[in-house]
Amino acid sequence: MGVDGMSLYRLARRLHQRGVPLVPDLLRKAIYYLHSSYIPYEAELGEGTQLGYGGIGVVIHKATKMGRHCLISQQVTIGGRSGIEGAPVIGDYVRIGAGAKILGNIHIGDFAVIGANAVVLKDVPAATVVAGVPAREIRKDPDPLTTYQIEMGLLPLRQVQGRATHTALQ
Repeated sequence: MGVDGMSLYRLARRLHQRGVPLVPDLLRKAIYYLHSSYIPYEAELGEGTQLGYGGIGVVIHKATKMGRHCLISQQVTIGGRSGIEGAPVIGDYVRIGAGAKILGNIHIGDFAVIGANAVVLKDVPAATVVAGVPAREIRKDPDPLTTYQIEMGLLPLRQVQGRATHTALQ
């Protein structure tokens, strides 16, 4: 495991919380130069959250709050909107596709899936798949935990075979 953006972010956040001066800012600059990303230590990113491809091109607003075990793909922007206070609040187990933009003071529910290159400007309910520009609901997942486990490779193959088709095809 190399030095990815999330590892540097976690170190910078711990140091910032302990009151260490200067080093968190240097780590934020290192994230920028190594991964072309802006991941500020002020943002709250939950445990187990991962960055696809080490976080290449990811931009996160410093007031963002993100839950546990989320997946942020490359080139994702999670930010504010001009003239609107606040930043996104993202729940647990959310997956955000490559190039997606989540903008403004909005809430993304647990187990939501944001499609690649989607532009999300409104709240997304839990267990909902959204895609498009602007993003709109594609489907609602009746069993989001199982879908998450299948798509993240957390279930043994014999349990997956019991389902009729892969959830992405439904």
